[in-house]
Amino acid sequence: MKKNVFAFFLLLYCSLQSIYGQNTGISIDNKSFDPSTLLWYRSPASVWEEALPVGNGRLGAMVFGKYGEERIQLNEDTYWSGGPYSTVVKGGHEKLAEIQKDIFEGKPLEAHKLFGRHLMGYPVEQQKYQSLANIVLTFKNEKEVTGYKRWLDLATGTTAVEYKAHGVTYTREVFSSVPDQTIAIRITADKPGSISFTAELRGERNSAHSNYATDYFRMDGKGNDELVLTGKSADYMGIEGKLRYEVRLKAVADGGTMKVDDIDLVVENANAVTLYFVAATNFINYKDVSGDHHAKVENYLKNIEGKSYDGIKTAAIKDYQSLFNRVSLTLPSTKNSFLPTDERIKAVATALDPQLASLAYQFGRYVLISSSRPGTEPANLQGIWNNNMNPSWDSKYTTNINAEMNYWPVESSNLSELAEPLIQLVKDVTDQGSQVAKEHYGAGGWVLHQNTDIWRVAAPMDGPTWGTFTVGGAWLTNQLWEHYLFTLDKNYLKDIYPVMKGAVQFFMDFLVPYPNNDKNWLITCPSTSPENPPKGPGYRYFFDELTAMYYFTTICAGASIDMQIISDLFGGYIDASKVLGVDEDLSTAVTKARARLVPPQVGSNGMLQEWAEDFEQMEDKHRHISLLYGLYPGNVISAKRTPSLIEPVKKVLEERGDEGTGFSRAWKMSLWARLYDGDRALKIFKGYLKQQSYPQLFAKCYTPLQVDGTLGVTAGITEMLLQSHEGVIDLLPALPTEWAEGKLTGACARGAFEVSFEWEKSKITKAVILSKQGGECSVNAKIPVVIKSNGKKITFKNAGNGVIKFLTKKGEQYYITPK
Repeated sequence: MKKNVFAFFLLLYCSLQSIYGQNTGISIDNKSFDPSTLLWYRSPASVWEEALPVGNGRLGAMVFGKYGEERIQLNEDTYWSGGPYSTVVKGGHEKLAEIQKDIFEGKPLEAHKLFGRHLMGYPVEQQKYQSLANIVLTFKNEKEVTGYKRWLDLATGTTAVEYKAHGVTYTREVFSSVPDQTIAIRITADKPGSISFTAELRGERNSAHSNYATDYFRMDGKGNDELVLTGKSADYMGIEGKLRYEVRLKAVADGGTMKVDDIDLVVENANAVTLYFVAATNFINYKDVSGDHHAKVENYLKNIEGKSYDGIKTAAIKDYQSLFNRVSLTLPSTKNSFLPTDERIKAVATALDPQLASLAYQFGRYVLISSSRPGTEPANLQGIWNNNMNPSWDSKYTTNINAEMNYWPVESSNLSELAEPLIQLVKDVTDQGSQVAKEHYGAGGWVLHQNTDIWRVAAPMDGPTWGTFTVGGAWLTNQLWEHYLFTLDKNYLKDIYPVMKGAVQFFMDFLVPYPNNDKNWLITCPSTSPENPPKGPGYRYFFDELTAMYYFTTICAGASIDMQIISDLFGGYIDASKVLGVDEDLSTAVTKARARLVPPQVGSNGMLQEWAEDFEQMEDKHRHISLLYGLYPGNVISAKRTPSLIEPVKKVLEERGDEGTGFSRAWKMSLWARLYDGDRALKIFKGYLKQQSYPQLFAKCYTPLQVDGTLGVTAGITEMLLQSHEGVIDLLPALPTEWAEGKLTGACARGAFEVSFEWEKSKITKAVILSKQGGECSVNAKIPVVIKSNGKKITFKNAGNGVIKFLTKKGEQYYITPK
């Protein structure tokens, strides 16, 4: 038996040695291969969607890992088309009553056209996130290589590639540093004088798209070790491109020779070479583009001058690990866990590999750490990675699910401070949001619809079919409230309270009585259930003579998602008012209005209704599940508090099916977790991996790469293992049968608790709860337990249904073990 164990570990060590090699920078001494934090592959990326990402929140890169000719595609988070602009259209509110009348009288097409002519913002589309540049490295004599492997080490935030060509083993590693604001590329070889290549810094052209004015970039060399790229943003939809950027690529060589030949950097016979990429734009904020991009870039280069590569790398990893190392998730490993990641994904449908869920969970955390840092722009549809000047859906902030989903895991996976860019966006958007509320709706407060961009526009966009979503800002505000629930930071609450109050004030003005109803209900009108056309009187596909295209309308009164989001918004505001001891009169009025909101309705088909009216769907497998917001991420529908709605909810989920886009499947994972069905959530996860995930675990939206599903999956996995929305820390609420053993450390729960626990045979074996703010803690461990703190037993009370409650002190840990 001992011989067999020794043989197994020897084989594992040799396998790791063949994967990593000695020149990768990853030590394997006394450290086994962790399949929960390593993605690796036997071949380069053949397309951009297969490349491996690095990012520091501001600078992002997609690394192909090619031999012969390598491509590293680059982004900077503030590089968008256009410049500061407004989409507010004055006087639109004068037609609001007529639009509402048409909707209530069953004439949605007439209401649709009126809304389009009078309440839509102008320009009719927003601006686009842009691709910045590419680094192209051309190596000599690398048509054929052996021993190829590339990887992304989530434990360090570093990607690398290794192969052997003409008897020399080459290694390239890439990372993006927060402390030094650079992307570093290190090229090494196991034989001196073996590194020769040409580097190019290529700009991206904007003129390929018909809506762009021709704009420019310029490529230059500087000295004998530097390449420079300068340019401007595109004009789009009549908005002048006012962003200016500068990009620099600085080379530091050990041995050999180096020169700049026109716009090429040529390196010959070096022992090692490090390339530092820095970039900046003149963007200061959504109203100000007066920054000095050249001075910024000069400062970045000056900051790294004289620093060693090892020092820059060590600082970058330390910064990254201060976030990443807070949480770990261990699930059972199998032989498949050690396969290349693309092979693991293909095999998961037929072979057990629970630890692949750990990898997907941590990849989501890696993506959020890499694309959202305090002071940067929030993660957009593609995070911080975009290779297209005309990206799908403009790669902007879509607030009818996608932007919110990007930040679903930020609190529970212990990355709370990474919410700062989203919080700042919501603060910013109240500027134009208040103007839109006044001019488009004759209301106070502020409003945001289904999209915004770096310039923080807020009016309805993209046509009435999408633009009548008035609760985008309210949904984001609810996530700001969630940040408070997880942190209990009163100073933060004071800071965002005006945002919450403004969102509430808009809906207090916008809500109208539901006609032909004797229950005194309040309703939103106009409304929409995102992107989903109802099937009912007056609804049909129609021909628009202006655009010569067929359209459908989604305009309605009181979509269920509206009522649920506003119920959460009002509830959070009422609680915030009490915590801060302010605005008692308004809070009382909001309490009364909340009681009048149209409650969840069950239709004649036994399913939860998507609209206030009992309409059918035109598309029975629609990707959005908007009517179930109240179950997740909201807290209006509950298996415990509203049991009569659970069967109608399940019927909706069965009718929609387990398939769909990446974001749709991620959402369904959390919905089934809230219904305590972990096996169904896991089944959806496996389908997501097979059909809506790229080889490096980025999500698809059909085909385009998006990060929403990636991040939604991370949130869903947490929801399967830990829930706290019912006022109780619920351990293993939706544990799949395949995950009978495991360990989760450092996850967070509402009430400002950090939770770590282990389980065997699907039962908790121990748990540790850190209280960050003190106060009462409620836990459902599903077994009789003993609680200790500082070596002493803690008295607790049983609250029924397995729930125990006990008082905590700020900063103390509480150890829970089976009795």
